[in-house]
Amino acid sequence: MQITLDLPDNLAQLDQTVMIQEIAIALLQQNHITLDQAAQLINIPHSELQQLLNSRNLVVSQTPTPDPDDEPEELILNSIRTSLQQIREGRIHPVSELWDGIDA
Repeated sequence: MQITLDLPDNLAQLDQTVMIQEIAIALLQQNHITLDQAAQLINIPHSELQQLLNSRNLVVSQTPTPDPDDEPEELILNSIRTSLQQIREGRIHPVSELWDGIDA
């Protein structure tokens, strides 16, 4: 992952809160975190972060970067298609039998 940050010339004069805010905004702009995650990181309400972004004329996507652990959409759709086909063919199992043989 590559993250680009534009830091001000007076970096040494910035306090930790401002530095975290700038890092969070940069991560947000690059879709590495969501708006809610950025607000939590900066420790301000979501609405206040949105006002800050608006004051800087920054527009950020509400869609975070996809989680690599999530199942691909096509795999999910294929599973649903298979299930629907099994239902059409009458290959269904009563709910009462779904947990048979599973020790939880």
